[in-house]
Amino acid sequence: MNNVLVTGANGQLGSEIKSLASKFKSYNFFFVKRDEIDVSNANQLVNFIKKNKINSIINCAAYTKVDLAEDDIEYANLINHISVKKIGEIAKKYDLKLIHISTDYVFNGKAYMPYLEDHKTDPKSVYGRTKLDGENALRSLGLSNTVIIRTAWVYSEFGNNFVKTMLKLGTEREQLNIIDDQLGSPTYAKDLAFVILSILSNIKNTEVEIYHYTNEGVCSWYDFAKTIFEINNINCNVKPIPSLFYKTKATRPHYSVLNKQKIKEKFSIEIPYWKDSLEDCLKKIVK
Repeated sequence: MNNVLVTGANGQLGSEIKSLASKFKSYNFFFVKRDEIDVSNANQLVNFIKKNKINSIINCAAYTKVDLAEDDIEYANLINHISVKKIGEIAKKYDLKLIHISTDYVFNGKAYMPYLEDHKTDPKSVYGRTKLDGENALRSLGLSNTVIIRTAWVYSEFGNNFVKTMLKLGTEREQLNIIDDQLGSPTYAKDLAFVILSILSNIKNTEVEIYHYTNEGVCSWYDFAKTIFEINNINCNVKPIPSLFYKTKATRPHYSVLNKQKIKEKFSIEIPYWKDSLEDCLKKIVK
């Protein structure tokens, strides 16, 4: 039996993997939350891995509070960098497969074409820097059978996210001001979870491989919000504004579109269009 440890089980992606787990009969999953296993504690991880004969790790654990990370640097670094390095060291020692989730924030957002996996990294926030440090830690360990998947604009029926926030605010207010000069591709966590579980058995590489995954298509946050309201017939006036008028502690990338050709070709996968996936998710949220 392939025993798979999924960290960050309470997050959006971890929750979606859990919801799909029963469809992947060849795996025996172990879902752990932050209060069950401290991913920064190597002894806890090793004991769990030995006890449950873990073969693979899907690391969804992350510090994702982008603005708070600007002040909470030490803890963001602990979860996004130091803990990732420890997981990588354990994966190497016990010959485990590893899938680690990273982010578009490793780039500076100044590109004009979708980012390839080997595009120069240049994070502009603490969150982005700590996630990149985690990536580099894995790459420095000489790992085999390890994959890093960068994603962006993640939403789900689980947890807190942009879609749920818009649904709430759209019914409470007559008008919302939404940024229209930041471009990216929304990612339905369920789609990403399905891809992760589909490719896990096919990961066979001698060094760390990086892939990009989001849903197909490009939009702004303004487009995203408008579409949410249109699908749900919410009568809220959405006004586009430049990010200059919406100050945040952390710098957000203005362009976060990721090129997904590599993962599509390597694993022969088809990626759903973002509006189609959004409709699917909204049906579940409303239900």
